[in-house]
Amino acid sequence: MESIILASASVRRQELLSQIGVRFTVRSQDIDESIRSGELANDYVTRMAQEKADSALSVLHVSKDSSDTLVLAADTCVVCDDDVLGKPLDEADAIDMLRQLSGREHRVLSAVTLATQDKQRTVLSESRVRFREISIEEARQYYRSGESAGKAGAYAIQGYAAVFVEQLIGSYSGVMGLPLFETAQLLTEFAVPRQSTTPAGVK
Repeated sequence: MESIILASASVRRQELLSQIGVRFTVRSQDIDESIRSGELANDYVTRMAQEKADSALSVLHVSKDSSDTLVLAADTCVVCDDDVLGKPLDEADAIDMLRQLSGREHRVLSAVTLATQDKQRTVLSESRVRFREISIEEARQYYRSGESAGKAGAYAIQGYAAVFVEQLIGSYSGVMGLPLFETAQLLTEFAVPRQSTTPAGVK
């Protein structure tokens, strides 16, 4: 298998997959991301990853692409006070999220699904992130930087929001959107080859 399908338009996930030497083709999926009444965050993020994979496989089946094509899908959410914080709807929503996270610890859940028409496996990564205090004005300025757009919890840890982070326990790449340790284990299980990424001169 020379390439896999990445069922995500996330530039972060594309960069992370490339980082570990995976060849892929992007085919993002548009699904209903509404959380169900009473649904736990772990169940929600796992279901989202699986539904993205199922959607991509359905499209591949209709187009009569190879039945052994492998799809990788992922989903990430931020959880604080048992509230699932998704992508902010607007500036006020983003500021509310950042203020809720201010000076506190929250969880970041990232689920990864690898699937063919005949086999599907999902893993879940959980990280804990503690933010320093964030003022309303700082939250407003951060939103206006553009980094909040399309980000769970209204922040991107790989950007300016890194200055908010007092402590991180878990997976940095998982907080970005694709936990590489767990993803690499799944790729090995599905016998997906990865190109060497060792810098020249390093042995």
